[in-house]
Formats: sequence, C-alpha cells, structure tokens
Amino acid sequence: MIIGNKTFDTQHESYIMGILNVTPDSFSDGGKFNTLDAALRQTERMVEEGAAIIDIGGESTRPGYTKLSDEEEISRVLPVIEAVKKRFDVPVSLDTYKSGVAKEGLKAGADMINDIWGLQYDPAMAKVIADADASCCLMHNRKNTDYQDFMKDVLMDLESSLELAKNAGISYDKIMIDPGVGFAKSYEQNLTVIKNVSELHSLGLPVLMAASRKSVVGLTLDLPKDERLEGTIAITVASVLSGCSFIRVHDVKENLRAMQMAKAIMLAE
Repeated sequence: MIIGNKTFDTQHESYIMGILNVTPDSFSDGGKFNTLDAALRQTERMVEEGAAIIDIGGESTRPGYTKLSDEEEISRVLPVIEAVKKRFDVPVSLDTYKSGVAKEGLKAGADMINDIWGLQYDPAMAKVIADADASCCLMHNRKNTDYQDFMKDVLMDLESSLELAKNAGISYDKIMIDPGVGFAKSYEQNLTVIKNVSELHSLGLPVLMAASRKSVVGLTLDLPKDERLEGTIAITVASVLSGCSFIRVHDVKENLRAMQMAKAIMLAE
C-alpha cells in the first residue's frame, strides 16, 4: 500500500498508526494535545517510538459528540498538518468524514483521509480523495444497527464503500479498510468483529484495527479510559494474528512491542 511517499509491505509487515487528537473533548485524551507545541511534542514522541503513520483528528467522534463546522475543524487541523509535514518524514492521515475539511487538509500536506463513514456520509468525499491522488481508510459504519447477519452485513457495507471508491477513481493500492470497532455496534458485536476480523481479508485490502482504549475494553475489564492499555494490547495481538496490517493506537511503544512479538510468533515455523 502507498501512503504519501512511503510504500507499506502489507503482505509481510504490520505497522502502527499513532493517534494525535487536536481536540478539547476526545474521549481519551481530549485537551492534551490541542496546542501546536503539545501536538508536535506528541508527534515526535510517537515517531521516535515507532509510529509509521500519524493520524490527526480535529473533531471528537466519541459517543454523543458535537459536530463541528468545517471552518472550525479546518482551523484546528491545518496548522498541525503543516507543522508535522514540515518537521517529520512521516505520512499524515487526516481523520475526517467531511469533504471540505479533507480538501483543505490534503492541500496542507495530508497524505491520507481516514473516513469513519467509509465515503458514505459526504457524497463529495470520494472525488476529493481521487482528485488529490490520496490514500484512504474506509471504516465500517451505518446509521442503524438492525443487522440481519452481522459479519455478512459488515462486509456488504464495506463493499458499498469500495464501490464508491472505485467509481470515483481512487487507486486500489491506496485503500485500507477498518471494521469500525465502537461504531454502530453493540458491546457483543464489537467483540465479534474483533474476533472475526480475518473475514475482511476476502475484500483483498489491508485491514486497520482501531480499538485503542475504546468502550469494548472498558466494559470487558470494568476500567476507565486511562487504564485500558493492557486490554488494547490484547486486541493488538489478536488483530496481528488475524492478519491486520495496521493498528491505530494512543500508546505506540507498548503496542509496537506487542505487535512485533505477535508477528514473530505468527511467522515462526
């Protein structure tokens, strides 16, 4: 897979995507990195710890989040994208589902759009990504939870996203998919999609697991969001053993070590 000026060997390797929330209200680290200096310090730390991609988000998408205007979201993310691209040789992903924000973010230097609606929220999003020849992560999401056959429906929803990407002309080697842990799923369904994430390989694309510190960990272990590292690591290991190529996390160093160990076990004779 190609992201920016980097080629990722998703057939043989797995990579960490580090989360950089420049928001005052993100569910896990809201307000910690919403100044430029703090954001750059955190980026430096994540790159030093082994993050292969930095995922910048300007709007919290935690349950019950408040939707921002394009202008406010752009004002949050653009200075950070520009500064990160100037100082670090690392691909930058912009976490947004709005085409207006995506367009400005890509102009500012973002290499990839991480769309929590898999191109299905904003009809202009696919064309914006295609026109910029950018990469994208298409996450599973839906407006309702009335599944007929859960995993089959998840795959069908993702196929709809991929059809939008194809019709817009997004390069196939620039797409990854995400099962959407924590979005339009019950606690039990979140566990199911993590357990069965290998089924997504039928779509022929690299898979990103993004479950860091999420409620599925908190509910399973009865722990607050700042005590979910071990639970997140367990999901990282399970996901790598299930063939996921990318793992999106807050805690880079610990998850990278766990990922490398899992990979070594998986590749052993």
